[in-house]
Amino acid sequence: MKIHEYQARQLLADAGVPVPSGAMVESVDAAVAEAKKIFDGGATLAVIKAQVHAGGRGKAGFVKLVKSVDEAKKAAEFMLTNRMVSPQTGAEGLAVRRLLIADGVDIDREFYLAITVDRARNTNTMIASAEGGVEIETVAEENPDAIIKTPLHPERGLEPYAARAVAFKLGFEGKQVGQAVAIMMRLAKLFTETDASLVEINPLIVTPPSEGHPNGRVLAIDAKFNFDDNALFRHKAIAALFDPSEENPSELRAKEHELSYVDLDGNIGCLVNGAGLAMSTMDIIKLHGGEPANFLDVGGSATEEAVREAFDIILADDRVQGVLVNIFGGIMQCDKIARAIVAAAKEVGFSVPLVVRLEGTNVGAARTILEEARRDIPTMVTATDLADAARKVCAAVAVPA
Repeated sequence: MKIHEYQARQLLADAGVPVPSGAMVESVDAAVAEAKKIFDGGATLAVIKAQVHAGGRGKAGFVKLVKSVDEAKKAAEFMLTNRMVSPQTGAEGLAVRRLLIADGVDIDREFYLAITVDRARNTNTMIASAEGGVEIETVAEENPDAIIKTPLHPERGLEPYAARAVAFKLGFEGKQVGQAVAIMMRLAKLFTETDASLVEINPLIVTPPSEGHPNGRVLAIDAKFNFDDNALFRHKAIAALFDPSEENPSELRAKEHELSYVDLDGNIGCLVNGAGLAMSTMDIIKLHGGEPANFLDVGGSATEEAVREAFDIILADDRVQGVLVNIFGGIMQCDKIARAIVAAAKEVGFSVPLVVRLEGTNVGAARTILEEARRDIPTMVTATDLADAARKVCAAVAVPA
């Protein structure tokens, strides 16, 4: 589960990580009122950021530094009336419903700091770089030596000596070292306590020296958190931060029926039982030149109602020009799928080609059910195996041979 930046900043602040003050607003009037508070308080700079679950906001023009209430109003009007388009959103972009307005700060240096799960090493790992403020993927590709990776101890987490070593490698000096170490330690603790899969501060900054802070201040001015969905039952307060308006409606609908569904960019809908078989099905579709429109695993114990819902979700996607059903019956009985196909044909209707490959438990009964219903499903063809099914569905959607 993802959360917004304003929510992530609050989690950091609650954990003792220094974050500039800010507030979330949902209208231009509220943005103006919040900006007035900031400038009336003596600030000379404020930042306005669109709150969406996608990166690339700055380059898209949805992060603005403003020096007056009037500038804040114009920035808020622009962001709340335009869709944000970035490499992570696709051409359709995302509607912006919320803004974060925060105190602006002067920046001397920028750093990247994150903790995530390193599946290659089977451990939680802190990732840091002195090249913050840019996409870490670009840094990793162009200058991999700039990335510092520090595995966390499986029981003790991030140890102070390891955090200090990273702080020195990043180039922190004087009192900055203690500030940076404290932030790293608190971030690691927060990562573990919340069952996060990613916590990221980009950038972590050092402010210019001042009379009160001759070495500058180390601050987190951007934050990103992802959480393990399977652990949310332990974190009711975090689960309450979920924003359904930022999620794919079809994926939310599938989740309500305990279906594993991921929306993709292709035109061949897939209904499969088992995650591994679903991955293989998508691979073989691509092998034959097609493009899957979704990953959909109905699981081994789905009801006929859930399977009918799965068909409804697939067929509600206007991009879908053909559907491939690939069932290997074990716990999931083939005749149950066959009855669901017939019910879906009656309730939803198949206006696109439907290719069905069934094998396993009760497959004979399933084939009989489909054969008897063939008049009701004129677009249906059956396949002898998965390769045959992939060839037929790709041909049906006019994929070049």
